Amino acid sequence: MNKTLENYGSIILLILGIIAGSIIGLYFPDLVVYIKPLGDIFLNLLFVSIIPLLFFAISSSVANIEEQNKLGKIIGIMAGVFLVTIAIAALATVAVLYIFPVNSAVDTGSFVDDPLDASTSSWGDRIVSFLTVSEFGNLLSRQSILAFVIFSFLVGISARNTGEKAKPFISFIQSGNEVLKQLLILIMKGAPIGLGAYFAFQVKTLGPQLFGFYAKPLALYYIFGLVFFFVAFSVYAFIAYGNKGVSLFWRNNIYPSLTALSTCSSLATMPANLAAAKRIGIPAAIANVVIPLGNTLYKNGSAISSILKIYVAFTLLGWNFFEWDTILTAVGITVLVTIVAGGIPNGGYIGEMLMISVYGLPPEAIPAVMIIGTLVDPLATVLNATGDTVAAMLVTRFSGEKFSTEVNDIET
Repeated sequence: MNKTLENYGSIILLILGIIAGSIIGLYFPDLVVYIKPLGDIFLNLLFVSIIPLLFFAISSSVANIEEQNKLGKIIGIMAGVFLVTIAIAALATVAVLYIFPVNSAVDTGSFVDDPLDASTSSWGDRIVSFLTVSEFGNLLSRQSILAFVIFSFLVGISARNTGEKAKPFISFIQSGNEVLKQLLILIMKGAPIGLGAYFAFQVKTLGPQLFGFYAKPLALYYIFGLVFFFVAFSVYAFIAYGNKGVSLFWRNNIYPSLTALSTCSSLATMPANLAAAKRIGIPAAIANVVIPLGNTLYKNGSAISSILKIYVAFTLLGWNFFEWDTILTAVGITVLVTIVAGGIPNGGYIGEMLMISVYGLPPEAIPAVMIIGTLVDPLATVLNATGDTVAAMLVTRFSGEKFSTEVNDIET
């Protein structure tokens, strides 16, 4: 019980903050003007920490990749499996949202127009503006995060290629990465107050209809997430190893699933995944590469929630999500977020920053998608963590390696 409270403490506090903010917004609206600055302060602290955090996290990770030519084939196939299946999760979510739309009943008249509709620039101009900036100082703006991510990757590659002379610099960015992780953890301790204050503002502005608005996307996520969990993972296991693969995966995925649900941590689930992979018969050379890397880079649950959060933001603002350019951009953001943000504490919030940068979202939409991202975390963790094992099965299949015939059910 104490362990569960420890693992879910942040979610419980956030829910309490939302409840308190809702009560204030409904019954004490005159107080909102006094507490809204708390929400503004929280968001501003989050915004200013994201840029240095991204730089240190990405550049240090890339700089520390060791060359292992014998693993080149496995890593290449793994990258393909990760990208294709994440794209499948994202596109499946788009399809479900199209069939079962979460219609907003809020008054969107006070919000801004969709900048993608208003823009007269060509797609070529948009791509250039998304990927690059003309001045170094512009990289430091949250409006240019995508360009900053690319810059950080290039710095990491350059540090790695420099060799011995770059060791002091690599040590610096590694230390910076750890410091900024702790900074973000410290800032997120204020999330219940900051987001609660913003929720009070939204309740006062939008009224009780806001609760129904949140309930619908949350219900859709949990229903579709469970369907995806059982159906998609079964299909992947079948592709990897036929009917035997489906049976082995589910018999050995019970303990990792319960671990992910109880700890709300992909990292804490990794030992259970490695044990399950051994029982399934996945070669150790593949399991020991795919599962640890997948723990950071491969997140089906985050892919589904990323699409849902973008859709919710568009719905809240009265914008049309179902445009091809919007959908393709959303899938691109989703793939990038699952890769870039995976190793960062509270890294899902990087997605919100990218949404601001690409779509030009106003601040009114950000707390909404942050709250949804937090509330779907338990199921998202299960999808994120246990997907690593089935991904390792697919890598085994496509790499031409053989599953071990000496398998046993995992002991729970």
